[in-house]
Amino acid sequence: MTGYRRVMTETPAPDELAHLDAVGMAQRIAQGDLSPVECIQATIDRIEANNETLNAVIHKQYEQALELAASPELPDGPFRGVPMLLKDLWAEEAGQPHHFGAQALKDANFTGSNDSNMVQRYKEAGFINVGRTNTPELGTVATTEPLAYGPTRNPWNPEYGTGGSSGGAAAAVASGMVPAANASDGGGSIRIPAAMCGLVGLKPSRGRISMGPREEWGLSIQHVVSHTMRDTAAILDATAIPFLGDGVVAPDFGRPYAKQVGANPGPLRIGIWNEHSMAAVHPDCAAGTLQAAQLLESMGHQVSESHPQALDEMHAMADAFNATWAVGSVMGLEYLSEQLGRPITEEDIEPGNWALSGRGRSISAVDYAKAQAAMGTFRRAVLSWWEGGFDLLLTPTTAAPPPKIGELTASKDDPVRASRRSLPYAVFTSPFNTTGQPAITLPTGQSDGLPIGVQLVAAYGREDLLISVGTQLEEAVNWSARRAAIHA
Repeated sequence: MTGYRRVMTETPAPDELAHLDAVGMAQRIAQGDLSPVECIQATIDRIEANNETLNAVIHKQYEQALELAASPELPDGPFRGVPMLLKDLWAEEAGQPHHFGAQALKDANFTGSNDSNMVQRYKEAGFINVGRTNTPELGTVATTEPLAYGPTRNPWNPEYGTGGSSGGAAAAVASGMVPAANASDGGGSIRIPAAMCGLVGLKPSRGRISMGPREEWGLSIQHVVSHTMRDTAAILDATAIPFLGDGVVAPDFGRPYAKQVGANPGPLRIGIWNEHSMAAVHPDCAAGTLQAAQLLESMGHQVSESHPQALDEMHAMADAFNATWAVGSVMGLEYLSEQLGRPITEEDIEPGNWALSGRGRSISAVDYAKAQAAMGTFRRAVLSWWEGGFDLLLTPTTAAPPPKIGELTASKDDPVRASRRSLPYAVFTSPFNTTGQPAITLPTGQSDGLPIGVQLVAAYGREDLLISVGTQLEEAVNWSARRAAIHA
């Protein structure tokens, strides 16, 4: 921001640009109705207008973004000149702050040394990064309230949270700062914030998006949060391109995904999972699932009460998932230690993550291998339901509506409070990080004026079905017409 000076342009009314999705903005730029500089300047103005209230964007790259927007070096990709925000977690950009929500990296003014594969794909597509969004430390809980940067607030009601760990991204898109923003999902971290902020959030199949060059060991996958199915599909087309050395590459079905927007998938067989043995489902979340089921039936799909039996045995799976999650937190701290050039201490890390990493360090190599084997058994058992004739599974995205700020945070006296209270928000999402299946949340409902979502899950590699059926629901609900109270 140092030395930033507003570029004066004849930009269309900010409200107009704030309601364009990324595809629409790219089309206006390609037609010459807008310039990249106009789009980036309007984005900066929107961030400056609303970020003090929402705390969605924690690093601002305005000068660099404006320079690139005016440069002949801007790549001529399908999203040339469209603004993007990167989540301050896995999406590393050379020379830019990269703090993982951690105070220690913030204090060290740490910057990235390379562009991650995901960031490289964004740049090739023509996106212009204008900053980085808030995330909980290491992305481990379902709320975005890191001690390092403070809470991100929900544009629908700032007394409430945005979910985690892509809460900053969701608040930025829901408030109209940008049409779409980078997000990642290791247990629901795309889908939970998207549901809480009234957005579309697709978690792609494992191996659909390259997580290189560093992160190959976890349950996470990256994509975006957005308002529209066509953004979700077109950005996936632009970024789901493997890199040499990727450990897993998902099989292709129905590409290009943009052609699935509006495509008729034919009558599908859809099951419902609307109860959970590990968390009570809020009546509004359960009702939202049933309402979506009725809509799907009206479209000619066959909907019935059925789900994989293995999902009723999540208590047994929880230990394996939690072991993997805990070891992943140790890996995260090891990475932070490498970046700082010294060991991470208890003073560097929030109480919840220190407790989680302590559990991770207590897990033996044999027990970790057993956890991986158990997850493999679970994956095969769940996927057999799809092999048995079902096309999609319908669930609530979360078992509870958005929480108020502070309800999901940890303390030294109760370091696992955040993880424990995050459970109702992840019970329907985390199983499909374990199985690697694609799952999407769609903003079809509300609870006391706050958004809630429904989730559709497809067989491994079948994002095409999620996009075509998601488009049918989008046309029926018209969720893009509903915008948050705090919006540009």
